[in-house]
This record gives sequence, C-alpha cells and structure tokens, in this order.
Amino acid sequence: MTQKHDPHMTSKLWTPANIVTLIRICLVPVFVVALISPWPEWFNLPEIANNEKSLIAAGIFVLISCTDWLDGYLARSRDEVTNFGKFMDPLADKILVTAALLALVELGTLPSWVVLIILAREFIVSGVRMMAASEGVVIAASWYGKFKTVFQMIAIVLFTIKDSHMVGSIGSAFNDLLWLVSWLVMLIALVLTVVSMMDYIVKARHLLGLSKQTRQDEETTCLQLAEKVLDAAKEAQLSLGTAESLTGGLICATLTEIAGSSTVVKGGIVSYATSIKEACLDVTSDTLDAFGVVSTQTAQEMAKGACQKLDCDLAVAVTGIAGPGGEEPHNPVGTVCMALVRNGQCADVWVDHFEGNREAVRTQTVIKALERLYNEITNKR
Repeated sequence: MTQKHDPHMTSKLWTPANIVTLIRICLVPVFVVALISPWPEWFNLPEIANNEKSLIAAGIFVLISCTDWLDGYLARSRDEVTNFGKFMDPLADKILVTAALLALVELGTLPSWVVLIILAREFIVSGVRMMAASEGVVIAASWYGKFKTVFQMIAIVLFTIKDSHMVGSIGSAFNDLLWLVSWLVMLIALVLTVVSMMDYIVKARHLLGLSKQTRQDEETTCLQLAEKVLDAAKEAQLSLGTAESLTGGLICATLTEIAGSSTVVKGGIVSYATSIKEACLDVTSDTLDAFGVVSTQTAQEMAKGACQKLDCDLAVAVTGIAGPGGEEPHNPVGTVCMALVRNGQCADVWVDHFEGNREAVRTQTVIKALERLYNEITNKR
C-alpha cells in the first residue's frame, strides 16, 4: 500500500535543525584536510607546528560533534522533527566518525583493526535495525550505545592531538601519559562497541531466528507494545477500538490491561461467528460471498464497522485461521488478514502468515496488530 505523505512535514524540510545537520556533513572534509594535509605550507604559515595543527583539527572535530547536540535540540524544541532529519542525522554521525578514523589510520596514529571493529559494528547494527523496521519493530538504543559514542568521540580527539607512537620502542610509548590515556579510552570505546552490538543482536534474536520467544517473553512484548500504543494515542489525541475474530478479544484485553487505558480505548467487538460480523460490524454478505471470511476485504469492513459502532478514531480488525483445523484453499493455517481504519478511511490492509500452534498464531497476531497500530499513530509505516 502506498505510504501517505504529510505535506506539513514536507514544507518543513529546510528547518534550522536539518540545515545544521547538512553543515555538519559539509564540515567533515574541512576536518580531514586540517588534520592530514600540509596546509600551513600552502598558506605560508611556518609558525604553525604539527602539534598546533593537530590541536586545530581536534577543535574542528569537537565543533562538528557539538552540532549533533544542537540539531537535536532545535528539532525537539521547535517541534520540527522530519523524516529527512531522522535519516540524515545518524548518517552525518557515521560519516564524521568514519572520516576521522580513516584519517588517523592514514597518519599512522591508529591501527586499521580498530577501524574494522567500529565499522563492522555499524554495518551489523544498521542491518539489524533495517530488518526490524521492515517487521514494524523499533529497537531502542541502550545506554551501552550512548556511552560508546561518548568514549569514541573522546578517543578520536585524544588520538588527533597526540603524537603517533606507532613507530618506536614500546617502552617510550608507555612512558607517555597521553598515549596511555588515549588507548585506555579507545579500548573502553571498543568494548562498548562490541557490547552494544551484541545488545542489538540479543534484542532482535527472535527476528533473526536465533531463538524462540517464551510465553513470558511474548506477554512482556505485548504489554510493552500496548503501553507504547496507548502513550502515542494519548499524545495524538486518538481513540481506539478493535474488531477481532480469531483473537477473541486478546488485542483489546492487552490494551486494557494497562492502567489508564480507558482514556484511549473505546472498546472491542469480538465477531467470532460470521453472523456477528454481519449483524454487529455491518460486513456485507456480498463481501463474505465474494472474498470469504479470511480476506483483507472482510477485515477492512470489520474495521470500518468498529469505527462506526464504537465511535472511535482508529480501529484495527483481524480475521484469520489460528488452527489446528479450518484450513481453506489458498488460506493455510496461520493466515491472518488485518486492517486499520482511521476516521472512516482505510489506512492499511495486509496479510500475514504465522507459524506455530493455535496459541502462537493468536499471540503473533496480537503483537503484529499492536505494532501496526503504533506505526500508524506515529506515521512510521
């Protein structure tokens, strides 16, 4: 389904925050040139020694790094968070760190294996996050990652201003306090780099097929998602409703298990029987005859009916085959059709094919429905 575009977001493309982000990217070559090129000779400035040149380059790096805080502050304080900014901000950080590390390798100040570890982590984490996003799952950054970034930036500054000890005796290197501090901070950054990467992998282990969720894990996931949905709906001032067939009210039950859900959730309609879908949700017999109970068309009419009957802004509907029996032609066990209707208009329809027993299919349906609700409310589809 074609994603909706928010014209308000488009009109705010060139916000102060986004401009600062682009300036940060444009300043990266300036830092690299200041660090590795003989620019004092170019401008006939022999009084600027190599150490002073390194301090100037380090100052430029610190200035560029500070703009990361600045654009985030501007975006939040001015309520100008844009999709362009969400894309460019982390990209700008990675460009800066990669350029700095490669420049230090070029100077012989830093061994290449350090850069390999850091860049490998970035590629792996980016891949995990992209795969999670494709499943509608957002993996939050841990404190490991945040501290990793801090120590990484400090280490780069220290390696920029220190003289290279890659050549020479190891004894002379250990007698240099700056050399010791630089490597201590870098080693801490590398440890946090590996730990934060493993944290992402552990959080996404179910998506990666490395392990199966236990019943307790699934319940925790459902409640966490429900809380996120309710918080987002409260902020967006949206009321919610559900129309459920195979889940028998589990989606609504999960939402209402969170304290304070009554301010958002209008209710849910369990339409397990076909006759209830027609009588309570106004699903037409023509739709049922033409497409069947397990179809996106039926799910869409169920969601529309829920919006009308419950007088809510946003409704999710699910209909499918939980098993173990009930398989239909072209609809094996585990087939689930879902739909979202917002303000009377279809916002999204999709089909999922879940694996596992009856309980597993029902639980996965609840999780997927809550994920799609959250993404629709926050416009993350």
